[in-house]
Amino acid sequence: MRVLVTTDAVGGVWTYTRELVTGLLQNDIEVTLVSFGALPTAAQTAWLDGKVDFRPVPFRLEWMQDADGDIQESSRYLEEVIAETSPDLLHLNQYCYGAVRGDVPRIVVAHSDVLSWWTQVKGEVPPRSPWFEWYRHVVQRGLSGATAIVAPSRWMLDALCGQYRVPNFATVIYNGRDPRLFTPKLAKETLTVGVGRLWDEAKQVNLLAGLADEFHVVIAGAGTYSGGPEPRRDAGEATFVGTQSDQQVAALLARAAIYGGTSRYEPFGLAPLEAALSGCALVLNEIPTFHEIWGEDALYFRRDDATSLAACIRELQAAPALRRDYAQRAWSRAVSRYSADRMVNEYLQLYSQVAAGVAV
Repeated sequence: MRVLVTTDAVGGVWTYTRELVTGLLQNDIEVTLVSFGALPTAAQTAWLDGKVDFRPVPFRLEWMQDADGDIQESSRYLEEVIAETSPDLLHLNQYCYGAVRGDVPRIVVAHSDVLSWWTQVKGEVPPRSPWFEWYRHVVQRGLSGATAIVAPSRWMLDALCGQYRVPNFATVIYNGRDPRLFTPKLAKETLTVGVGRLWDEAKQVNLLAGLADEFHVVIAGAGTYSGGPEPRRDAGEATFVGTQSDQQVAALLARAAIYGGTSRYEPFGLAPLEAALSGCALVLNEIPTFHEIWGEDALYFRRDDATSLAACIRELQAAPALRRDYAQRAWSRAVSRYSADRMVNEYLQLYSQVAAGVAV
């Protein structure tokens, strides 16, 4: 089977794509990979190692401003690649390409969505504006053109259904990571780590950064912190280490005793999964997605409440046996439920159904 996969190089979608494509290759699936948006760096593409027909192009994506012309051009480009490579299936990680012309069966994956992001983060219905109307139209066309739709959590699928007309052929496949990429057995430091773009309201890393007077806090993520004065790197201030490679994040998590998951919008959450695979106890914001993914194997703080977050961290630091118990439970759950192998196998089953025309 030959599969054409689209992706972008920003954030978790690229990590997800690497796990997926690596697994597809191991199962003798031929892959054409088309990357849109920002061009990936050489470090990001090192894993490809010439084994994939890789085509990076810098067209804007639907969630970016002034993207209308780029969407039209990139759709035509993608149609040309499809005609050239004759894939049996399209695995589309952007909504807009569900509407490309042709009769190749296609899966559209709902990694996130601007409208549900706005509703969750702002606490209000998205405003009426030409851009939001355009975005809604583009996403709806892509969803309507899909043979099957996949979301990384039940919460994300429900959120999608709340914003759009979603066809009946929709399912949940949880994301996965390869446990072999992480080191859970190192001696832990009294360190709490957060991961997230510093400017992203949804990640709200300021909750964790504000606790640095009491705890040793390190935050990894792109951008400039806007939650207060420029942070120093001495006692009483959070340490901001900036954008980190996957290997650097794994090394940081291997040292950390606790992971602070402060996101208020999270369709799945790869960073908590990576932390669990690294042997961290999870302290997570009390949002539905985290409860769905982690159940009773994480400690939850009151939603968006820094005082409650501090109390949870304090509780785990005062009781090392309890911290180790939460870490072990999170690791066991991660390995059994959210491995890359499990994710790839579920996609392969869906591929077979979709390519054969079997109703999902």
